[in-house]
Amino acid sequence: MTADIDEKAIRKDDPDDLVMALAEAKAEAICQKLPHGAVREKPSSEEDARKFLKGYSGGYAATVSSVLVTNLKSGTRKGGMDRVEIHFDEIPGEVIETLIMEGIVLKSAGGLIIEHPSIVPYVKRVAGTTDSVMGLPKALPEKLIKDAL
Repeated sequence: MTADIDEKAIRKDDPDDLVMALAEAKAEAICQKLPHGAVREKPSSEEDARKFLKGYSGGYAATVSSVLVTNLKSGTRKGGMDRVEIHFDEIPGEVIETLIMEGIVLKSAGGLIIEHPSIVPYVKRVAGTTDSVMGLPKALPEKLIKDAL
């Protein structure tokens, strides 16, 4: 997928700053093209968390992570994205309330925490890796580091 941004519209005096600004603009443009219903950050309230979790119940959520590595010796930069889809069975209301009461869902993007013992039984399928959902797709930076070397 290409970003299709106007690179000339992004200007920085320092080459390092410029390539980073371009990478960020491209990543944002690509994220906007991906099929998603909403970008969800950490819930700002228990009501937000409740809404998010009820929205996943019987449906699915998707996460998108991006990684950019820089070889400080050569200046080579390599970046990539990782997408995971999580499909859920119906999540009972009492499970949602327990997760909210514990407060843990308020500390994760989208209130999404598929490794918690209370939610594990309702995770039907994960298309991708759990580590990516938790914040860092381990295989991606390993590959990018090798590519940048």
